[in-house]
Amino acid sequence: MQGGATGHRIGLAHRARQRLRRVAERTRHHVQGMPIRLAERAAGLPVPPPRLLHDIGNSVDPTWFLRGGRWAAEDIRNAVARHGVPMEDLGALLDFGCGVGRVVRHWSGLAAAGVEIVGTDANPAMIDWCRRHLRFGRFAVNTLDGRVEAPDDRFGLAYALSVFTHMGAARQRHWMAEMRRVIRPGGLLVLTLHGDAYRDGLPPGLRERYDRGEMVEVGTDREGSNDCAAFHPPRTLAYGLAEGWEILEWHPRAARGNPVQDFYLIRKPKDAERPTPAESG
Repeated sequence: MQGGATGHRIGLAHRARQRLRRVAERTRHHVQGMPIRLAERAAGLPVPPPRLLHDIGNSVDPTWFLRGGRWAAEDIRNAVARHGVPMEDLGALLDFGCGVGRVVRHWSGLAAAGVEIVGTDANPAMIDWCRRHLRFGRFAVNTLDGRVEAPDDRFGLAYALSVFTHMGAARQRHWMAEMRRVIRPGGLLVLTLHGDAYRDGLPPGLRERYDRGEMVEVGTDREGSNDCAAFHPPRTLAYGLAEGWEILEWHPRAARGNPVQDFYLIRKPKDAERPTPAESG
């Protein structure tokens, strides 16, 4: 009994030290980030509060938030340009799973050029922050099984960065059908997904399924959170998640701003038929 009590005290002390280290690290990042926050606010685009930064990336450091969003925006812009589509000609752009505008904040110039900027997310607090501080865009809350508040064929480009990585198969199909509805024929969709970088970390049974070309999912009772994860074998995407789309680019482990995720650019065929109500969920 005495040994058990001693072990319990040691465990409590260890957890207390871990909590203190986390608090100290958050405090350090908060203090070090103050000059960055002040500079961004002076430029007209404030950084979200620490609690919201922590919710999207488990860190309150504004440096990673700004750098990761800038990298993602650059990669999206460059990928679209490689296929002869000027961003200024998109008409409308959708950030599906926009969070607190980590990437959207870099599109203010597009908005000034007449591109409609739209962001949606399942988190009402994050959407509220975007509405109050990123006034060049339009923001809406979407439920896990809802629809995008937009007419058919509205967007020349949509992107979902680390979004389908946290859904089960049924919801992935639902939202891919919805992306197909709101993206115009010939329009583009950027996705980042967990791919081969995670293969060796899967349990043997799930690894076997992955090697057979099956999408693997865990934690589906907590969809929409980081506790749910989906892993997509890249070579089978064409007859899985992206069936009926044209895969233009695949860059393994190359999604800057969403580290160790694969970067995909896919296109809705110009002669694509609209999904039927059954396909739309």
